[in-house]
Amino acid sequence: MEFIGFFSKILLATCKDVLPIIFLIVSFQFLVLKQPIPHLRRLIVGGVYVVIGLALFLAGLEKALFPLGNIMATQLSDPAFVYGPGEIVTQADWKAYGWVYLFAAMIGFATTIAEPSLIAVAYKANEVSAGTIKQWGLRITVAIGVALGISLGTFRIVTGTPLYMYILAGYMIVIVQTLFAPKNIIALAYDSGGVTTSTVTVPLVAALGLGLSATVPGRNPALDGFGLIAFASLFPIIAVMGYAQLMQWSTQRKIKYMEKKNAI
Repeated sequence: MEFIGFFSKILLATCKDVLPIIFLIVSFQFLVLKQPIPHLRRLIVGGVYVVIGLALFLAGLEKALFPLGNIMATQLSDPAFVYGPGEIVTQADWKAYGWVYLFAAMIGFATTIAEPSLIAVAYKANEVSAGTIKQWGLRITVAIGVALGISLGTFRIVTGTPLYMYILAGYMIVIVQTLFAPKNIIALAYDSGGVTTSTVTVPLVAALGLGLSATVPGRNPALDGFGLIAFASLFPIIAVMGYAQLMQWSTQRKIKYMEKKNAI
């Protein structure tokens, strides 16, 4: 009964959130396009599925994903686990949190591989490139970028260094890469950074940051707990353009080698 009441509140809130979207679409359909809604029955059934699915997803976040990320971060960064039982710690030693960095990288990689929006982008990229851009190649590259980014983000939380330093340095790298990366990969790289911060990645990563900042000595969840999502958006851009530049360099090197070989 407790869950039914909890789910009812989430379902009602979801309906309120979806209503403006429905109002906007219906208004444009009748007032601007002046056309009847095609397949009305199918759209109504699909809309009901969407609302129920969103409500179930939000309930799952509240009951499972948020607590899971928070528990894992709290346990891994517990001073008793990191420094040993009985140790009194007032200042965090970044070298002692190796398991936290590893867990952050693994959770970033795993959630990105399972991210539905990235799967959709990878599928379309493979389709429009006639198979030149491989689905799994793009997904793994982006996942590696997210893994590195979130691992570095947890390092920032442990050390307490300012977030803007990392973000400024990262986007400076992106600007330089944009000037030299293959033109046909730049837009896809930027989109790859956006699609990683979606339904699967955000809940676990946000919970990880909040749990870690609440446990590390000297850190404040309100000041240090957020910012991991920015790393998850930035580093896939660097990873995808870096991979494209590496492949371009490798191809050019092979061409030069073959030309030199033929000349001999």
